[in-house]
Amino acid sequence: MIDGDTLEIRGERVRLVGIDAPESEQTCLDAAGQTWRCGQRAALALADRIGSATVRCEGDELDGYERLLAVCRAGGEDLGAWLVSEGLALAYRRYSTAYIGQENAARAAGRGIWAGTFVPPWDWRTQEREHQRAQAQPQTPVLAPADTQDAGSCLIKGNINSKGERIYHVPGGQWYDETKISESKGERWFCSETEARAAGWRRSKR
Repeated sequence: MIDGDTLEIRGERVRLVGIDAPESEQTCLDAAGQTWRCGQRAALALADRIGSATVRCEGDELDGYERLLAVCRAGGEDLGAWLVSEGLALAYRRYSTAYIGQENAARAAGRGIWAGTFVPPWDWRTQEREHQRAQAQPQTPVLAPADTQDAGSCLIKGNINSKGERIYHVPGGQWYDETKISESKGERWFCSETEARAAGWRRSKR
């Protein structure tokens, strides 16, 4: 058993045609708003339904993952129809209308995922792919607030003189090297002159 809509029979993966079950890692919400492993539940329920019965599949097409697309039966029962009728899978209308009746009945009875709320498996897969792409994108470094910066990253010194004037010194300025920063007095480092001016500091005249 691979998941709620995919079997492995004698080493060959078979995708139940016309249905789409929640993915193995997918969760849903029940009627009380509690999270449950709907994808895992679908796979386990299918395995239990098959038990020791012989599974026979009919199909002659492969999907994009080289899986056989087929209608599979155990003991004469259409496994796809059973999953949809139990609310453990959806009719995959994009490819087939075969199980719409079973889905309507499951929804009306509030069975399985229809008892609460869920994201259709096809939308869940799309969200996961987008999330993975976002995670793979290079992250832009985020600078810490100026008052936690030090000379290793932001080089403009914000000094408060004896008159209480807020003056900033840039590298190369006459008093830059002599100026010491005491954060306990409210002095700070700035990453740009624009930031310093926006904070109410003025540039040293020398």
